[in-house]
Amino acid sequence: MSALRLWREGDGASRAGLALIALIALVAFIAPLLSPWHVEQLDWARIGVPPGARHWFGTDRLGRDLFVRTLAGVRVSLGIGLVATAVGLVIGVSWGALAGYAGGRLEQLMMRTVDVAYSLPYVFFVILLTVSFGRSLATLMVAIGAVSWLTMARVVCAQTEALRHREFIEAAVAAGVPRWRILWRHVLPNLSGPVLAYATLTVPGAILLESFLSFLGLGVQEPAASLGNLMAQGTAEMESAPWMLLAPGGFLVAIVLALGFVGDGLRDLWDPRGR
Repeated sequence: MSALRLWREGDGASRAGLALIALIALVAFIAPLLSPWHVEQLDWARIGVPPGARHWFGTDRLGRDLFVRTLAGVRVSLGIGLVATAVGLVIGVSWGALAGYAGGRLEQLMMRTVDVAYSLPYVFFVILLTVSFGRSLATLMVAIGAVSWLTMARVVCAQTEALRHREFIEAAVAAGVPRWRILWRHVLPNLSGPVLAYATLTVPGAILLESFLSFLGLGVQEPAASLGNLMAQGTAEMESAPWMLLAPGGFLVAIVLALGFVGDGLRDLWDPRGR
């Protein structure tokens, strides 16, 4: 519903971003079916060749098709970004809504905890989790989500505190409605707009963090492909084989820009005063 509303009422940049991210997702899932190459298949006769009719994005130093591997990396990076954002969404909305509605000392204690967590280096925390629980895809998703909820908690806390003083909330309190029911039936539905807009802006951050960790060799491991480890390989061959960096790097830039435009458009729809 929000995507349809954004397409109807959003500005040109947000509509372009929505169309671009839909196109990238469609290409990432359908286009590899048109290629005869598998993500781990080697072409010994064409190792490190530039883009051509046989290999549309060229091949890497092992002779693997970069078209198929880049789109596989897009799927992995998008999946990690969405799952990590969902994890952060659940934690941040729960924490922020509880703190904002409780108010008083409990709110101060919970938000000071968020401030302390903010002072810790995100990358070090993610590295610690991946080292402790193994470098699996699931661990990486949970680790990134576990550090992406802090800003969401602040946003939700501020919005909940403003809603707490609205007439319909005070009427529900006066009528004796339990607090958990007020939060579930009245507070959370009114937070859906700002939360959705901010969540859309969180996905690019999660993708960039995954790409950074994979670039360092701490994220998605070979032979699996993500945009981060593909860019790490491309950087090593940047002078002799620039196509190895341009393909995954171009997709990463396009995804981040598209999601940024979509997030800005959703934010403007739900808060026109921010325009």
